[in-house]
Amino acid sequence: MALLAVTSVKIFRSAIWLLFSLIGIAGLYFWMEMEFIAAVQIIVYVGGIVVLIIFSIFLTQDSADDMAAPSMGRKIAAALSVLFGLAFTGSLIYNHGFQPSTQVFDNEVARVGRQMLNTGEGGFILPFEAVSMLLLAAMVGCIVIAMRSENKVKVEGE
Repeated sequence: MALLAVTSVKIFRSAIWLLFSLIGIAGLYFWMEMEFIAAVQIIVYVGGIVVLIIFSIFLTQDSADDMAAPSMGRKIAAALSVLFGLAFTGSLIYNHGFQPSTQVFDNEVARVGRQMLNTGEGGFILPFEAVSMLLLAAMVGCIVIAMRSENKVKVEGE
């Protein structure tokens, strides 16, 4: 799904493939028995970010139009980036491998919530606030884009 999201020539289809890709990631979290993280993945990314992306697409472009074809330089840079990523991941796995753990993983929702809002050592309040600011910026951006589109239509229609 991720490959289709980045190779589709129609921008709306690309957003839909991204939606399915993020649902697949949530499925991986469910498979690892991390139900809380999977639910957050679905609520925040599938329910929030992808909806904002689709809303922005509808406001700024004609969703039925094809996107411009990428240049040969971009295709080569993308292929080299993928090869570098695969080589780097392979070297990490080869050098470090997967070590089995004997510890039981504690994924209690109350503990995860306390950890996310903890300001002390090992707390995640800063990334939590950074994500909330990112979502706020995305919403403000959508509003600004919508206001520009409305003004542009009024000026052209006069």
